[in-house]
Amino acid sequence: MRAVADRITRTWWAVTIVIVALAGALVVVGVVGEATRTPTSVDSLPIGSDSAAALQLRDQLPKAQGSTAVVLFTKDSGKLSPSDVSSLQKQFATLPGAGQMPLQKSDDGTAAVGVVPVDSKDAVDAGTLVGKLRTAAKAELPPGVSAAVTGPAAIQADLGAVFKGANVRLLISTASIVAILLVITYRSPTLWIVPLVVVGVADRLASVAATHTLSAFGVTWDESTIGILSVLVFGAGTDYALLLISRYRDELRHHESRREAMALALHRTAEAVLSSAVTVVLGLLTLLLSVFPATRGLGLACAVGVVVAAVFVLIVLPAALVLFGRWIFWPKVPHVGTDSLADGHSLWRRVGDRVAAHPKRFIAVTLVVLAAMAGGVGFISVGLSQSDQFISKPEAITAADRLAQSFPAGSADPAIIVTTAAPDAVKAAAESTPGIVSARVTNQGDGGAQQRLTGVSEISAVIKAAPGSDAASETVRELRAKLVALPESHVAGTDAQALDQKEASARDRAVVLPLLSVLVLLALGILLRSVVAPIVLVATVLATYLASLGVSWWIFTQLLGFSGLDNNSPLFAFVFLVALGVDYNIFLITRASEESRKHGVHEGMLRALAATGGVITSAGVLLAAVFAVLGVLPLVALAQIGVIICIGVLLDTLLVRTILVPAIALTLGEKFWWPRVVTSGRHEPHAPGQPLDSQPAEAVSATGPR
Repeated sequence: MRAVADRITRTWWAVTIVIVALAGALVVVGVVGEATRTPTSVDSLPIGSDSAAALQLRDQLPKAQGSTAVVLFTKDSGKLSPSDVSSLQKQFATLPGAGQMPLQKSDDGTAAVGVVPVDSKDAVDAGTLVGKLRTAAKAELPPGVSAAVTGPAAIQADLGAVFKGANVRLLISTASIVAILLVITYRSPTLWIVPLVVVGVADRLASVAATHTLSAFGVTWDESTIGILSVLVFGAGTDYALLLISRYRDELRHHESRREAMALALHRTAEAVLSSAVTVVLGLLTLLLSVFPATRGLGLACAVGVVVAAVFVLIVLPAALVLFGRWIFWPKVPHVGTDSLADGHSLWRRVGDRVAAHPKRFIAVTLVVLAAMAGGVGFISVGLSQSDQFISKPEAITAADRLAQSFPAGSADPAIIVTTAAPDAVKAAAESTPGIVSARVTNQGDGGAQQRLTGVSEISAVIKAAPGSDAASETVRELRAKLVALPESHVAGTDAQALDQKEASARDRAVVLPLLSVLVLLALGILLRSVVAPIVLVATVLATYLASLGVSWWIFTQLLGFSGLDNNSPLFAFVFLVALGVDYNIFLITRASEESRKHGVHEGMLRALAATGGVITSAGVLLAAVFAVLGVLPLVALAQIGVIICIGVLLDTLLVRTILVPAIALTLGEKFWWPRVVTSGRHEPHAPGQPLDSQPAEAVSATGPR
């Protein structure tokens, strides 16, 4: 009776943990909710950049405008007649915010353009105003005339439309992918529900905790932050859950008590999960060194998300699994006395035996494959033009392309000079700059006391070169050089901001990439208490990154026709791929260390590969699929990040962790663990002629030989 009472007590404790944790998380999500913030014009600009200084100074204008939209009228065939132009001018004057500004007719006579100020606070506000402007501009047009709206405000509105409902789509897509892959992995109609629910609740709590943490520390975040956070929490959380459940299933083959089996499984996987989580968190926190406010926010938010995911997997998931009987694994129910994964003749054991037979040959072939895949790295260029930022081009981009056919390429999106110097002097300096077609003062306040008080003026300068081109960037550099002699004169606009972003991204890569590599190396050194093993593991992860980056470059430029990679794609892919890619090596090597104490380093590595091969492969495929979900958004930058990480994780899971790392470890033997000694001296050495998958007598379980 006492045993029954103890069992009931333990069950109630498990029930209590699950109910309190899940209910508490849902209450926090429902009552507190995600924190909100008002976006600013400098969220995506490097701190201290010239374009950021221009926009901050622009806010001091008494009549500061949020942005501008460009209304383009084009004749479908032939030229605009005088009556067409007269009718369009009357219609343009009635547009919201247009006032009495005249239309400008193109030299070829096929188009007319007008500029409309758009006082928007954020992308949502811009979307509303631009939507109304588009509706009004397209109403009652003369026969054969079309209208479209482009310019900075329209591009901001179309970009905002990309993220409208994006987080919900990402969440649904991610959860669906995870559910399908869990069903395939476990081949069970019930087991997948438990980790999916636990990780799903963790994801919602992580979004609340992350946004409030960012708000408390005054860190910026943008529309993409929560979407990427969800992808990471589902990916990392499910990976940790797969590792725990796999070990729990293994222990159930040796222990009748579910509680005892879970205690042992948790004890033996907690180190790997915690080490992995700490490594990922450290990697993500390196993004706090970025000069981009939104990048800092992404790093901190994702670090919070990984912590929440690890806590739920190590506390809530074990209690939830113990609540159910062994039937939760049906139809593959683990029974006491059956072989564990390490003891069986699994696919991964056979792979290990093949590698062990010729490890140096496998090392050479694998390195050649990785080197060939990394060949594209030498050709990589970063920085996407506006037209390349969308997978499917919205109206703002197609209209800008059409406008460039009849007007100077920079007409739709001129450089913006904000200054406290004399406006005429700044205008003259701009007009004397090679590559500037024209310049005009567009905002001087009301010319009265307010203008004299602020002393700020805004000058619009049209660049001749196509937006996003090297020539446009060079024009911005020359314009800034001309303005150096004038006080407080800064240049913004799309080309100026793109130039600042490209240079700042290069700086971030130079700082974050080596720092993250060193941090991961130190973390592995502390975990493994070794020098050689961490160096080998970090080197293999870096090789994986270069290979995935090289292949992705060819995919996006040669197959899909994009001009290059986005500024942030290499950095974000490196942080996520290196931090998460090390996870699988941690899972493998910690198990190898455990097995080597009983069976020696050679047999220990093979048994570790047999035990972890299935779960790590499942975790890798799942993580790759989860990041590929970023492609559901029609934004090239996120699609590139998702593809690079997807390819990298698959390479790491199927090639590097399966073949290269075991081959190197088997070749080095005891030296792989130097200066640590992992063997206990109780194992029997491998005898010549003995099959590689055989094990010493002491390793045979009490249930009999395999």
